[in-house]
Amino acid sequence: RLHRSLGYQLTLTARMQERRLDEQLKTIGLTRITWCILLAVLNEGLPNPSDIARFVGIDRTATSRALRQMEADGMIRRTTGKGDGRTTLVVVTDKGYDLHRQATPMARDNAEHWQGKLTEAETKEFCRLMGKLREGEDAALKRL
Repeated sequence: RLHRSLGYQLTLTARMQERRLDEQLKTIGLTRITWCILLAVLNEGLPNPSDIARFVGIDRTATSRALRQMEADGMIRRTTGKGDGRTTLVVVTDKGYDLHRQATPMARDNAEHWQGKLTEAETKEFCRLMGKLREGEDAALKRL
């Protein structure tokens, strides 16, 4: 019964997808969270830590922890907002830009690997069903 359960199938598939991406990102010193933060800032234009947390889907504490590590590693720097010194803004450094450039083909390859197993209609239906399962759930996670 375990192998037929929805939870088992979701978990197993998610872990396989995560592991494949993690192994690639690790070669350049990124994690899924640090990669997602770079995406939030560079692709989505979200410099505010609260907006980054919401985009990534992790709580504010996990975001702050990741930002501290990224700053220590030279990927980002944090500055204060103009006009409101209480506002923190995230700025990607040259190193962060370079890592983003290196990681993009890795993430695309991983997405294509998994998406290539489904037809376009199956992908659309799968995403619809995953969204339905998440409805009404607390989306912020402690970690990804």
